[in-house]
Amino acid sequence: MSSLELALLYLFAAVVGVVLCRVIRVPPMLGYLAVGVVIGPNALALAQNSSAIRHLAEFGVVFLMFVIGLEFNLPKLRAMRRHVFGLGLCQVVLTMLIATLAVLGLSAALPNILSVNWQTALALSGALAMSSTAILVKLMTERLEIEAEHGKRVMGVLLFQDLAVVPLLVLIPALGASGEALFMALALAALKAAVLITLLLTGGQRVMRWWLTLVARRKSEELFVLNLLLITLGLAWLTELAGLSLALGAFIAGMLISETEYKHQVEQDIRPFHDVLLGLFFITIGMMLDWRLVFERWPLVLLLVTLPVLFKLLLVTVLARLLGATAGVSLRTGLYLAQAGEFGFVLLTLAADNALVPLQLLNPILASMVLSMLLAPFMIMYSNTLVMKLVQNEWLQQSLQMTSIARKSINVNQHVIICGYGRCGQNLARMLESEDIPYMALDLDPDRVRQAAAAGDSVVYGDAVRLQSLMAAGLVRASAVVVTYLDINSALKVLANTQAHAPHVPVIVRTQDDHDLERLRHAGATEVVPDAIEGSLMLASHALALVGVPMRRVIRRVQEQRDARYNLLRGYFHGVDDDGVDEHEHERLSSVSLTPGAKSLGKTLDQLTLHASGTRIVNLRRNNGQVLKPAGDLKLQEGDTLVLSGKPSALERVQDRLLHG
Repeated sequence: MSSLELALLYLFAAVVGVVLCRVIRVPPMLGYLAVGVVIGPNALALAQNSSAIRHLAEFGVVFLMFVIGLEFNLPKLRAMRRHVFGLGLCQVVLTMLIATLAVLGLSAALPNILSVNWQTALALSGALAMSSTAILVKLMTERLEIEAEHGKRVMGVLLFQDLAVVPLLVLIPALGASGEALFMALALAALKAAVLITLLLTGGQRVMRWWLTLVARRKSEELFVLNLLLITLGLAWLTELAGLSLALGAFIAGMLISETEYKHQVEQDIRPFHDVLLGLFFITIGMMLDWRLVFERWPLVLLLVTLPVLFKLLLVTVLARLLGATAGVSLRTGLYLAQAGEFGFVLLTLAADNALVPLQLLNPILASMVLSMLLAPFMIMYSNTLVMKLVQNEWLQQSLQMTSIARKSINVNQHVIICGYGRCGQNLARMLESEDIPYMALDLDPDRVRQAAAAGDSVVYGDAVRLQSLMAAGLVRASAVVVTYLDINSALKVLANTQAHAPHVPVIVRTQDDHDLERLRHAGATEVVPDAIEGSLMLASHALALVGVPMRRVIRRVQEQRDARYNLLRGYFHGVDDDGVDEHEHERLSSVSLTPGAKSLGKTLDQLTLHASGTRIVNLRRNNGQVLKPAGDLKLQEGDTLVLSGKPSALERVQDRLLHG
C-alpha cells in the first residue's frame, strides 16, 4: 500500500470513528481505538502498524504533552492545591505502591502464570495510576459537574496525574537498563532531567517571551504557527538528544509559553495538530490489539478489567472520605476515576518499547484498558443512581439541601432567581437591593456561599441546572430568572426547565458573544446579553468622551446601538421621574394588554399595519408567559401583551386602535 493510500485509509477511518462517536455521544478517543482495531493487522488487515506511522503517531503524544504543559500554571495549582497535592498525590503514590507490591506478590505465588521483575511491576503500576482526562473532562462539562464537589476533586486528581507523567517518562526508559547499569541509568536520567529543566526554566521564560514577541511583531499567522511547531519539536528533539523522551521536551515547551501573554493564541493555533495527531496515536494503539488473543485469554482480560477498576474505585473512595469528603462525594469521585487513561497507553507503549512488558501480557493489558474506558461513560451516567442506592444518607443530604433552599425562599414572591453568584451575579444583586426587589441566588461554590450568606446576602448552595433547586427557589413565584455565568449548555437546561414548569417567567441569559444568540432565544430566552458587545459599547463610549464628543451625544449613540441589538431596551417605559425628558423628541416603550372585547383580537399583525403609524412591536407575550417574535402572520389573542416602541403621540393612537378599533 502506497503512502497516499495509507494516509487516505487513516483519514477515512478517523472520520468514520469520530462520526459514530458523535452519534452515540461518547468521546472520539474511543472511536479512534475501535477503528484502529478494525483496520489493524489482527482484524481486516487493511493497514500494517508500520514504523513510519508509529513515528508520526508519536507526535500526537508530543502535542498532548505540549497542551498539558500549556495548561500548567502556578495560580491554578495554588487554587486547587488541597485536591491536587492531597487526594491527587495520595492516589498516584498509593496506587503505584500497592499495585507494584501486588504484582510482585502474584509473580512470586504464581511463577508459571505471571513472572515479572520489579521494574516491570513499577512500570505497569504507573500506567494503572492514570485516568482519562479526555473522557472525564468532556463528560463532566456536558453534565455541568466541573464545579461540583466531586468535580473539583476529580479535576485535582487529573491535574496531579498529568504532572506525575513527567517523572514517569524519565523513569520508565531508565528501568529498561539491566543489571548493574540500572541504578546508574536511573541516576543519570534524573541528573539529565534536573539539569535540562533548570536551564530551560530559569531563563527560558524570558527568552521565550522575547522570541514570541519578536515573531508576533511580524504580524504573520503563518510565521507564528511555524514558530510554534519549531519550538515544540525543537525542545522535544533536545530532550531526546539528552537521552530523555520527546514528550518531556514538549511539556517543557508548553510550560515556558504558559507564562507568556501568547498562551491563548498558541492554544488556538496548536489545537488542530494536537487533535489530528493524537487521534492517529490512538488508532495505532488500537492496531496493536489482537482481538483473537483477547478471546482466547478472556478470563485473564476479564480479571484485568475488573480488579484494577474495583481497586481504583475503592482506593479513591476511601482516600476522599479520609480527606474530608462526604460518603456520596467520595463514591462519585471513585466512580469517575476508576477507568484507565490515555497516559496509561503512553506509559504502557513506552514500557513495551523498552522491553519491560512481556508480549504475552501486552494484548490482555491493552484490551482491559480499552474496555475500562468503554465502561467509563456508563459508570458516570449511572453514578447518581449507584450513589443513591449504596450511600444511605445521600438522599437525605439532597433533601436537606432542597429544604434549606425552600426555607429561605418560602416567604418571597415576585423575586429574581440569580443562577450563579460570581462577580456578575453579585453586581446584579446589589442593583436589585437598591430597588428593593427581592432575589434568591444559587451557587455551587461552598466558600463563596458561606461568606456571602454570612454577610447577609440571599444566596444558598444549589445547582441551578437541577429542576429541584429551581423549584425550591420558588421558580413558579419568581418574576424573572437570570443566568449570570458563561455556560451555554447550563443556560439551555435552565431554559428547558423554566419553559416546562414556569413558562410565564422571563429568562435573561448572559453569554460570551452573540454566537449562540438565536439558539438561546429559540429555547425561550427573553433576552440574551453578550459580554463582548457590552464591552465594546463601553469602550466606544469612553473613547468618544475622551476625544471631545459631548456626553449627551455619547449616551444617545450607545443607546442607538443597544436599540439595534436588544428588543427590551428599545426606548424606555415612561414614569413620573422622567418629567425632564422631551417626550416629543425621544421614543419610549409602552405595553398594551388585550382585554376581552378588544377590536384587534383575531387579527394578524400585517392586517393591523402598525408600522405605518410610526411604531414598532418590540415583543409579544402570550397569557401563558411565552414570548413570540412579532411575525406578520401572528394572530392576536385575548390576554396578549404587546410591548410597543415609538413617540408618545403615536403610541396613544396605536393603543386606542388596538383596544377600540
